[in-house]
Amino acid sequence: MKQALDDTEDVSLDFGAEEEERALRTAKIRHPMATFFHLFFRVSAIVTYLFCDWFSKSFVACFVMIITLLSCDFWSVKNVTGRLLVGLRWWNQIDEDGKSHWVFEAKKPSLQNKTTATEAEARIFWLGLIICPLIWTGFFFSTLFSLKLKWLALVIAGISLQAANLYGYIRCKVGGEEGVPSSASSLLGQQFLQRPDIIFGML
Repeated sequence: MKQALDDTEDVSLDFGAEEEERALRTAKIRHPMATFFHLFFRVSAIVTYLFCDWFSKSFVACFVMIITLLSCDFWSVKNVTGRLLVGLRWWNQIDEDGKSHWVFEAKKPSLQNKTTATEAEARIFWLGLIICPLIWTGFFFSTLFSLKLKWLALVIAGISLQAANLYGYIRCKVGGEEGVPSSASSLLGQQFLQRPDIIFGML
């Protein structure tokens, strides 16, 4: 009986660490600039698409302005906001044989890491990442049915750029559940992610 009591004395429950971690995750926005620019470029591109006729009658000027906003959004979301707001990143690398590989990583949250994202930031990140491609998909059908074919290329570019980030971060999230990087194995996924590179080459 005495031995059993001695064994229980060695058990320690660190409730303080759990509460501190919970408070860290539910804190307010810790990266205000990254959160702002995560939404700024993509929302600006949508607003400009809707009201560009009010500012300029030149189709070329509107096209260039929207493509520039979409490109800035793609770069900032892929390289900055995804890493800061949700701890995810994806990129392309070339191996020794010259083959291209897409790599998807997820960073495990750490109590010691002061840059750990909060739940509010993660919610903003995923809402912006999912809703905006759906809006561009709606633009695609409205443009197609209204026969405004000159805008079709622009809308397809918007869908491709934003859906590429969505696909990449979903792969990061799914692969990150096991805490190990994963590479895109499907040819369809690789071709889809390569579309933004083709668009950038045309600019």
